[in-house]
Amino acid sequence: MTQIYTYGNYLKDKFGCKVYKVGINISGFTCPNIDGTVAKGGCTFCENDSFSASTNEVQELKGFHLNLDSKENPYLQKQLEQLEIQFNAISKRQKDEYGAQKFIVYFQSFTNTYAPFETLKALYEKALSFDNVVGLSIGTRSDSITEETLDYLGELNKTKEIWIEFGIQSIYDKTLKKINRGHDSENVKDWILKSKKAGLNVCGHLIFGLPDESKEMMIETAVEAYKWGIDSVKYHPLYVVKRTALANDFINGKFKPISEEEYLDVLVQTINIKPKNISVQRITAGIDDESLLAPQWCKDKNTQIKNINKALKPSGLKY
Repeated sequence: MTQIYTYGNYLKDKFGCKVYKVGINISGFTCPNIDGTVAKGGCTFCENDSFSASTNEVQELKGFHLNLDSKENPYLQKQLEQLEIQFNAISKRQKDEYGAQKFIVYFQSFTNTYAPFETLKALYEKALSFDNVVGLSIGTRSDSITEETLDYLGELNKTKEIWIEFGIQSIYDKTLKKINRGHDSENVKDWILKSKKAGLNVCGHLIFGLPDESKEMMIETAVEAYKWGIDSVKYHPLYVVKRTALANDFINGKFKPISEEEYLDVLVQTINIKPKNISVQRITAGIDDESLLAPQWCKDKNTQIKNINKALKPSGLKY
């Protein structure tokens, strides 16, 4: 059996040791699809409160949100302190429990280029100053990054490992409209190509099981994403959580979640046609708490991985 080329494999090959991503949530960041800039309410599957930094949230920053047009940031120092506290706590646990030796600081929640350039520069440089940090991974949207930020990240990438993560989700504009995405597929393609031209590493997020999409549509999205030159991929099944627009559609019988059988079929096909140089960062997703409405197979990750490996076995692959 051949192991799928994972992001962990890539990092170990490049740095010769265990490299872990340290997920960071910075208060004051939001999304243009939530604050009304491009749309309101966020994507239909997004429970906005789930992105809150909650226990890590700086009290003074509650209700304060940045965007690309913000003229000042009176809470930058608080954000820098929050970044350091989170990094120290999480990296220590990763060292102690998993033997991590080096780190990628992952700006994870919300849209992490959606702020004034000086704020981004200060946060990114602070993150790169921590011991044993070899790079950054920045989760964002393709409609929320400027040429200035992209050029800056390109410069950082000359000496550090810089990744940018875009939510592709689907290449079908009718699907993106149904989920209230706020931008079209051409916008994502454009910024992925620009990011690659700037020398950055790109991770693309794909969601299988979006409203009214066939297996063929899901596979075609993966095929196109591969063609755009992404370096890594995250595969997600669409699951329904409470307090979302998608939950209302599910409760009213307007949305039927993807079955595990269909997800496995699409996943195996897309992995089999994936270029070998593209690493896999995530192969499924789910949530094990009372907020999950459906599908119930997304509740237990260990069972998901077991079933994924069973589905991959005929292809001679394992995860």
